[in-house]
Amino acid sequence: MSEQPIPARMLNEFTYCPRLAYLEYVQKEWADNADTAAGTRAHKRVDRPGGKPRKKDDENVEPEVIHQRSVTLSSKELGLVAKLDLVEGERCNVRPVDYKKGRKPQVPGGAWEPEKVQLCAQGLLLREAGYRCHEGILYFAGSRQRVRVRFTDNLVERTRAQLRTMREMLDVERIPDPLQDSPKCNRCSLVSICLPEETNFLRATQDSLRPLVAPKLRRHPLVVQEPGARVRLSGQRLIVEKQGETLADARLGETSELLLMGGAHCTSAVLRECCRHDIPVAHMSGTGNLYGVTRGTSHRNVEIRLAQFEAATCEERSLPVARALVGSKIANARVLLRRNGEAHARDLALMEGCAKRARKAESIEKLLGIEGHAGRIYYSNFGSMLGNGMGFDFEGRNRRPPRDRANALLSFCYALLVKEWIAAIERVGLDPYLGFYHQPRYGRPALALDLMETFRPIVADSVVVQCINNREVKRSAFREEMGGILLKPAARRSVFQAWERRMTGEITHPLFGYRCSYRRVFEVQTRLLSRYLLGEIEEYPEFRVR
Repeated sequence: MSEQPIPARMLNEFTYCPRLAYLEYVQKEWADNADTAAGTRAHKRVDRPGGKPRKKDDENVEPEVIHQRSVTLSSKELGLVAKLDLVEGERCNVRPVDYKKGRKPQVPGGAWEPEKVQLCAQGLLLREAGYRCHEGILYFAGSRQRVRVRFTDNLVERTRAQLRTMREMLDVERIPDPLQDSPKCNRCSLVSICLPEETNFLRATQDSLRPLVAPKLRRHPLVVQEPGARVRLSGQRLIVEKQGETLADARLGETSELLLMGGAHCTSAVLRECCRHDIPVAHMSGTGNLYGVTRGTSHRNVEIRLAQFEAATCEERSLPVARALVGSKIANARVLLRRNGEAHARDLALMEGCAKRARKAESIEKLLGIEGHAGRIYYSNFGSMLGNGMGFDFEGRNRRPPRDRANALLSFCYALLVKEWIAAIERVGLDPYLGFYHQPRYGRPALALDLMETFRPIVADSVVVQCINNREVKRSAFREEMGGILLKPAARRSVFQAWERRMTGEITHPLFGYRCSYRRVFEVQTRLLSRYLLGEIEEYPEFRVR
């Protein structure tokens, strides 16, 4: 990594926040917000292929006048590379022009230090290329103002010092600590990935958290379960049609995922655009079995996957994670029974004891026994949460295939939960098939099964209880096939609606205290797992509802 030339843009990010530069440059993280989108629009006019130096539009300008856009320069000696928005000047005297979104800041010198350092780095590259370069221009698109920046000895030395320090950071190969209570985090596009407040809180370096939560995404899943239906692309819209009739449509930019069930399918153009826009395409059978999830090229964060592989083969690292997952699963299941069922006090006490023993289990084998015991107690009381006279008798958990209506609903919701976790895990950059509790097996998404354990009761089981007790799914919405009970399309539609309400409805995070959706919780928990694997926090935090 350290031998590669550092982009001048990354030097800007490093000066602003070393951790931000590490996330973007080493771990290849990226997320858009209003500021980054505005910056992209500001660069559209200048980011076009360069060619030979050309004259300005005025025919009287001498040929020596330089006015060149999108110039890429690199220097092995400096260890720098940059794409210059614009180079202008006369003969050998040139200056770089860097376009910035927003208005000129009201600070001494008319610019912040990170922008000055980036511009100076471009100037150093121009000097290496044989030009005389003593100053540069920052153009602020918001206020249409140009700010002249002189490349003084102090600025040049500061730029070289930042370059050396960033190189040292890359050599160490360890992510810098998050900023402490910094105003820089408020508008950072990677705040929902960096998790500065959560990381500092878990490391006990601060007592409270600022609610720096990711903005709400106005995106919704598109579920297609009509047999023979096809999804095609029309401009930036997804069109669902069957035999020439349009059944539904959705804007590509407002779609969070595409779920194809049974005989529904999509065109290759839809797959390509979904991959390009990072929209997962899930493939499920008509009975609710998950075949797989199609995404774009895998996350490029090799560092986190290496840490995952190392921890998965080390019981000293993997057992604490497994303890936390199983302990929180049992505790959450107990809470669900206490709130919605009529479980005997003795059973609730036994489950509480199981949760405590799970957190102290000496091996994965003992943990499996504790989980099995708690599961038998939980499912023996599960029927008490289902309203009387609903026609959903429950005498225990069964599957492959489910032999009653309640178990059919549970299996279907567990498949949806696996799908959600695979998407969250791949978004963070981990491998969903290598876990810490569930053992690796061909085709088994072990890590997804690990992380979903905590949320089986409070998400999947809760949706099942709600659908039955609120009469959203009726007894007649099932069919019997080959000795098993399956959901009809109308029942699946009702479950999908209840599922989305559960996943997008806001809750108060029991550990951090801010409001967020369960879908956001899934990503936060996965990122906290990566922080544990990389050694930033000492333990994987449990998610336990009160």
